[in-house]
Amino acid sequence: MQEVIQIEDQYYILATSDRGADRTRVLKEGETFAIFDCHGDIQPLGLGEQGIFHEGTRFLSKLELRFAGIRPLLLGSTINKQNEFLSVDLMNPDFMADDLQIRRDSIHIYRTKFIWKGKCFEQLRMTNFSLEPLSIPFTIQFAADFADIFEVRGNKRKKRGRLMPVVPEASAVNLSYQGLDGQARTTRLDFSPTPLKVGKDEVHYRVSLEPKESVCIQITVSCECRECERFSGTFEEAFQEAAVNIADLKAGYCEITTDNEHFNLLLSRSQSDLLMMTSKTPHGIYPYAGVPWFSTTFGRDGIITALEVLWVNPGIARGVLSFLAKTQATAIDAEKDAEPGKIIHETRLGEMAALGEIPFGFYYGSVDSTPLFIVLAGAYYRRTGDREFIAGIWENILAALKWIDTYGDADGDGFVEYARHSHHGLLQQGWKDSNDSVFHADGTLAEAPIALCEVQGYVYDAKNSAAILALVMGEESMAARLRKEAEALQQKFNEVFWCDDISFYALALDGQKRPCRVRSSNVGHCLFSGIADFSRAGIIADQLLSEPFYSGWGVRTIANTEKRYNPMSYHNGSIWPHDNALVACGIARYGFTSHAILILEGIFNASLAMDLHRLPELYCGFKRREDLSPILYPMACAPQAWAAASVYLLLQSCMGLEIDAGNRRLRFTYPVLPPFLNEVEIKKLSVGDSRVDIMLRRYQNDVSVNVLRKEGPVEVIITK
Repeated sequence: MQEVIQIEDQYYILATSDRGADRTRVLKEGETFAIFDCHGDIQPLGLGEQGIFHEGTRFLSKLELRFAGIRPLLLGSTINKQNEFLSVDLMNPDFMADDLQIRRDSIHIYRTKFIWKGKCFEQLRMTNFSLEPLSIPFTIQFAADFADIFEVRGNKRKKRGRLMPVVPEASAVNLSYQGLDGQARTTRLDFSPTPLKVGKDEVHYRVSLEPKESVCIQITVSCECRECERFSGTFEEAFQEAAVNIADLKAGYCEITTDNEHFNLLLSRSQSDLLMMTSKTPHGIYPYAGVPWFSTTFGRDGIITALEVLWVNPGIARGVLSFLAKTQATAIDAEKDAEPGKIIHETRLGEMAALGEIPFGFYYGSVDSTPLFIVLAGAYYRRTGDREFIAGIWENILAALKWIDTYGDADGDGFVEYARHSHHGLLQQGWKDSNDSVFHADGTLAEAPIALCEVQGYVYDAKNSAAILALVMGEESMAARLRKEAEALQQKFNEVFWCDDISFYALALDGQKRPCRVRSSNVGHCLFSGIADFSRAGIIADQLLSEPFYSGWGVRTIANTEKRYNPMSYHNGSIWPHDNALVACGIARYGFTSHAILILEGIFNASLAMDLHRLPELYCGFKRREDLSPILYPMACAPQAWAAASVYLLLQSCMGLEIDAGNRRLRFTYPVLPPFLNEVEIKKLSVGDSRVDIMLRRYQNDVSVNVLRKEGPVEVIITK
């Protein structure tokens, strides 16, 4: 009898096995992503998350290449540097065909796959490297379960839709599902050349090859639903269009190279991950959060990703702001945790979202997305000087400010709190949204309404940013009022949240206004926003880089001395690259750049041990051990947008780089470089409508900044 696992957190990602048992390969484009094993197959292994997914539904749950039922042998497997396609090299196993023994290493199999407009294109090339003519039989097995992504995550449904009869054709097969939401979803597999036989769950081929002769077989998996965009071109045409799309997205980035090839690989992979995760929406481009669990628009994730890469590519911020303005809540809807002016937490497509089985179709249960929306708007204006765009979203900014003062601060105590209103929404609504992430020193969980320390910082930053934007919009009295409100909040925050007994700000205030005296990385975000008192910044910075926090691979989410510390937990002791980037930026803001350098070193060294040099969503918080790699977190998303973007903010923090587009100024304040970098070259950096190329070089303990080229007027200021 199978054991029933009871989990209090209904959106906990169930793990009865681990993803690390067999490294997976990820492709994504638009609303479609695919997870394959290293062979290029789709199998029910690990967490069972392999498959081809489209709009929140798994359209293919099995795809296996077999020779006489035996799996081919793996030679090599990788995603190319640009994340454009999966490349897999295989060879045949030892197997019998027509009473003839086919020895291994006779046939080389080369599989390439990519995704474009709801289709997965695969080319399978077989080459005979033996000295004899060979007749090779093989099969391609397939299945489609049409599982919602939340079912794959572990959510159980009382009832599902109906799988329709499989419809084979001469060179294709259709697998269909009639959902409870009234939507028909179809997976069509097309094969070229025509197979010997097309069955309901496999196709049969036999290829005859002379020595050194090759044959190519193409497999196209189409995800068809509603009014999905159709693409009818060939493999080659699709690949060309996909390459043009990537080049178009890449054009928005400046170019960064260093004298450290490993760091260059990290930069290259991070950019490629961001390009892959960025989708074009009707309201502009948007970096989807992460594969597999969060391949959709998340408010907080999109904003922080945009902030991290703002100096490198401000176009992402524009797309994020546009999308969030268009989806801003305009009415109260308790089941969606929506209130007028509130910025969205996440959107979901798929059957369960359409039926309301999960609340995340359009869900607003995050307390920080709204102030961070204003923070990003202010940062975008400073970066670009784009007044016209700000004017276009000004009413959204005003609505967000009103939400902060009314619904955000429902009890009028001056702090923004959250409490879940939805029956099925998130219990915790900060960035650490696990049920057990907010607690007191004795480990007891805090009760709502909860005022998180970093959220007060975001609100402080939002009001200061809105004050600047108000001046831009000619609202001088509003600007003065917002500055006063920010000053009052800063003063009250430093009085109420500071805990002398731990020499740290409290993680949060609970519903009874009792401080949670827990040392957490959230406090680093208070440095990022500037709400922390300058006299306390050094104390905080020293603690964040001390042994209880700093593992050698980065800063833990909570200190290892806390009651609920667990280096294997999602939020209570793990290491998140984006969290580290915000902490490092905050520390550098207060002048402690040497501390920021240590954080960059830890994250960089961790990336050296990661598959494909890819920074995952998070990894475990165990102490760094000599000659050993960081311990992976088995359910982490990889790629994850804000993890990929973290390297840019970390580098910016160390360089002390600021861009004031309105005044065409580029400033470097106390620039430093980590020990592993002697040169950093930045090309095509936009400053307003001007461009500049910059070279930073280390000379012992000093860093020089040289202007290599300028297009248009740019003032470069170096403060040392």
